[in-house]
Amino acid sequence: MKKFKGVSASAGIVIGKVFLYLDDNLKVPKYRINPEDIDSEMERFHLATKKVENDLKQIQTHANSQMVEEESRFLDSHMLMLSDPEFINQIESNLKGFLRNIEWILLMTVKQFIGTLKKAESPYLVERTVDLYDVTQRIHRHLMFREKISLADIDKEVIVVTHNLMPSDTATMNRQMVKGLVLNAGGKTSHTAILARAFGIASVLGLTNITDEARSGDTIIVDGNLGTVILNPDNETLIEYEERARKWLLHEKQLSKLDKLSSVTLDGRRILLRANIEMPEEADQVLVHGADGIGLFRSEFLFLKPSGFSSEDDQYVAYSDVVRKMKDKGGVTIRTLDVGGDKIIPDFETSDDKNPLLGWRAIRFCLARKDIFKVQMRAILRASVHGDLRIMFPMISGVEELEDALEFLDETRKELKNEGILFDENIRVGIMIEVPSAAIISDILAKKVDFFSIGTNDLIQYTVAVDRGNENIAYLYKYFHPGVLRLIKMVIDNAHDAGIPVAMCGEMAGDPLASVVLLGMGLDAFSMSSSVLPSVKEIIRSVRVDEAEELVAEVMKMSSFQKIEDYVSGWINERFDNISI
Repeated sequence: MKKFKGVSASAGIVIGKVFLYLDDNLKVPKYRINPEDIDSEMERFHLATKKVENDLKQIQTHANSQMVEEESRFLDSHMLMLSDPEFINQIESNLKGFLRNIEWILLMTVKQFIGTLKKAESPYLVERTVDLYDVTQRIHRHLMFREKISLADIDKEVIVVTHNLMPSDTATMNRQMVKGLVLNAGGKTSHTAILARAFGIASVLGLTNITDEARSGDTIIVDGNLGTVILNPDNETLIEYEERARKWLLHEKQLSKLDKLSSVTLDGRRILLRANIEMPEEADQVLVHGADGIGLFRSEFLFLKPSGFSSEDDQYVAYSDVVRKMKDKGGVTIRTLDVGGDKIIPDFETSDDKNPLLGWRAIRFCLARKDIFKVQMRAILRASVHGDLRIMFPMISGVEELEDALEFLDETRKELKNEGILFDENIRVGIMIEVPSAAIISDILAKKVDFFSIGTNDLIQYTVAVDRGNENIAYLYKYFHPGVLRLIKMVIDNAHDAGIPVAMCGEMAGDPLASVVLLGMGLDAFSMSSSVLPSVKEIIRSVRVDEAEELVAEVMKMSSFQKIEDYVSGWINERFDNISI
């Protein structure tokens, strides 16, 4: 039994079998095999080399049409290596002698050969090490990818263990079969974590090296509440966690009773609780949890598909579907395309930024690629006739960017009007406050838009200079940093002074511990993954606004995020024994 501690990314307790989802960045696994497994391991090796041979033949066919014969001869040497008797015999000998898996035996054998070749005086033999390494990499890819299928094709219940997942991997996986996610990389606000919460999949991230320890088929426990993962638990631990999982399901069932109740404080203040979604089909789950509409519809899914950008009509259909479902339910806020940084469009060269999180992304990308931006603006405006729809621009850092975006929107409006296409001429337009400069001049920006939505995921990382995806410094990424809290309070006050509402769509909005503080600051609307909405509603329905305001008054005097976190946690636990945070 081995226990790992990581970042709690999505709540829940699940027990299941490991599905090791391998990628090129992983180390070659090493584990003991039994003598009776030697034949099957060699069979795997021969199957992999056969696949490599087929690959090389295809490459050679293409190469012969693109290069002169001499330049493509290196492929001939690669083909010969695959059938080299000395190489194959040494593989089999090492397999029998060390009784380790074929991937590790291959790596060890190749290192032996390369060591011998590097000692040779012949330049030809020394250069051959490059070829040997190349072929070995190809064999390893087939050996290690033998179980790598699309996560959408998984047909049995598993817990996926991997180094990292792209948002597109997470978005397309079979959510009925993937019961948990365990990753070496990532943090609480990574896009994988956000999607996991949206899908209600228990997840622990930032484990660094669990892929070196886990094997497909191992029993694994994922405690997304505490950020704990237990590999191959003993019987006592297994029984303990089976009981914990049962209690968690009961807790979830009790919270579900709040779905049909309004989020009203004890003294009668109505607080809007909205949902964040990634894809149109999530709207059904939003309705189940009784959300007051959708406060953040991330539109990137329409652009992150391997097949390329969605057309104007495809986007219109997607937006319209959600707007119709949310009609009379609180409406929909669509965030315009926010790519760049850690969201890369497949097969599209956005930029060669040395620091992509500070580079060509979000509104900057859209204003530079108006061809792409225009398609989205037209689709959103066309969909606005079907219900209450709002437009929100991401990562506005100053007045100039906002004015350029608004001018572009006006141009699109005129274009549609000239074409006789209907749209909501009074559509509300807002911006995300996720850059410190925008928070500081929020009094100016508030006069130019209809609403604010605070994006704490980026606002925190830019304010405290912490990459939110870096597990090494995750301890510094804190909601309750005094600098972050002061910026949030400033934004809320400036918005209210200008007579516009302010929401929050960052992950802080879905943290029950932070909800009382945000309530006391005067936040008008909370937007979060629909799966955590009942937990926040439980808090909101259990406090008075004046209590929350008194809490904030004390918190704003404090200078340490740890003191603030401890104080807020103690405050809630002291007053509300029945609250489950």
